[in-house]
Amino acid sequence: MNKYDKIYIAGHRGMVGSAILRKLKADGFTNFILKTSTELNLINQQDVNDFFATEKPTYVFLAAAKVGGILANNTYRADFIYQNLMIESNIIHAAYVNKVTKLLFLGSSCIYPKMALQPLKEEYLLTNTLEYTNEPYAIAKIAGIKMCEAYRNQYNCNFISAMPTNLYGPNDNYDLKNSHVLPALIRKFHTAKINGDNTVELWGTGSPMREFLHVDDLAEACIFLMQNYHEEQFVNIGTGTDITIKDLALLIKEIVGFSGKLTFDYTKPDGTPKKLLDVTKINQLGWRHKITLHEGIKKVYEEVKKFDFQTSLR
Repeated sequence: MNKYDKIYIAGHRGMVGSAILRKLKADGFTNFILKTSTELNLINQQDVNDFFATEKPTYVFLAAAKVGGILANNTYRADFIYQNLMIESNIIHAAYVNKVTKLLFLGSSCIYPKMALQPLKEEYLLTNTLEYTNEPYAIAKIAGIKMCEAYRNQYNCNFISAMPTNLYGPNDNYDLKNSHVLPALIRKFHTAKINGDNTVELWGTGSPMREFLHVDDLAEACIFLMQNYHEEQFVNIGTGTDITIKDLALLIKEIVGFSGKLTFDYTKPDGTPKKLLDVTKINQLGWRHKITLHEGIKKVYEEVKKFDFQTSLR
């Protein structure tokens, strides 16, 4: 990419899209096409086609998606598969029709089978059954990967895909009904601290292991791949290390300064027991994460603790 190339970031106000935009600006890029969901309905094919025909972007970061945690994924199953399929189908096809130089599609580590060997290698895709609670979302993301592969094979499009692990950072979602585990825990511990509560309740057993990547590291990885990677195989993006949900909670408890105890609601689902990405491929390409989990959570908490979670955060 040249500094003056026209770059479209789909989902630029979300956690991932905003991080990519911040990093590109910091690197000296200036020519962006940015549309909010009210300005451009990505689920509407005609709107997307008209947008691409008018704007003619050179590079596309496809970071727009309907996302959420276990509860949201399992409750709004139809919304998750429909909206994500429509967004990626419309953008990928319009990028082909309008001769976009390169497109990066962002998926999710939930694409892998529930009981796949650990750590998760890229070649494990479609080798077994998915986790039920987020199956519709995972299937939509797998479809996006396969679309990029198909358009590359049939039309020689330089469309690539990247699969990030669990993310956290600025512009995260702190709604307890729809958020992922890390921001939900930050909110729970902060609220408990402010209210003087004695306990904080966690879903499940606390035993599942998860990997967490700061979104600023992801943004750097995405731009690295856009600049340097041109192959069909999608690429995992993560840290290569994981932590139990219980230990994550204890880490956040320490950073927030909550002095009470943890309790567990064993009636709630744990989800996949372990989900650690094999990041050998991207490491061999020359990229590694920089922000440690403790450093990242501390930075995030410093940014959000001054806000009212009820009114100031999504």
